Amino acid sequence: MYLKSIEVQGFKSFAHKIKFDFHNGITAIVGPNGSGKSNVADAVRWVLGEQRVKQLRGGSMQDVIFSGTENRKPLSYASVAITLDNSDHHLPIDYEEVTVARKLYRSGESEYLINGSGCRLKDVNELFYDTGIGKEGYSIIGQGQIDKILSGKPEERRELFDEAAGIVKFKRRKNMSVKKLEEERQNLLRVNDIL
Repeated sequence: MYLKSIEVQGFKSFAHKIKFDFHNGITAIVGPNGSGKSNVADAVRWVLGEQRVKQLRGGSMQDVIFSGTENRKPLSYASVAITLDNSDHHLPIDYEEVTVARKLYRSGESEYLINGSGCRLKDVNELFYDTGIGKEGYSIIGQGQIDKILSGKPEERRELFDEAAGIVKFKRRKNMSVKKLEEERQNLLRVNDIL
């Protein structure tokens, strides 16, 4: 699996629609200060479901929408779509290519899409569990994140390694099973009380 393209329109400094195409292998985005490198990384985090405005270097979620310049009017929405090559079927979806898109309007309304079909944020999160790519993943490393990881609490570092090792979904399933087991135990106690 690899990132094939990013399409951005109205997101932060990208007023006009722009498409970045990538090829299999390691990808780095380089350029002079102020050219939008961090905004590209923010766009990927955002389309993957990032909800923490601080992680997107803004004050409110509407700050991701292009706010205008002397020569350009502000836009009414921000839109980002990423397309992934899934020919190895690393993602649990039966498509060779997977496109995830997110759109946010100034009104506060937003939408998520997977391969053109409307979905929930939860669906996007579940698609990327244990891939290292989700909004919590470390496949996108922004400025200052390495220091944050190294100076973080041991529990936070453990979560990072669990995600990288692909065991998060198993822990999540275990927790759900334990919860269901406890609910059934409580139901059994109630039945015994009635009898």
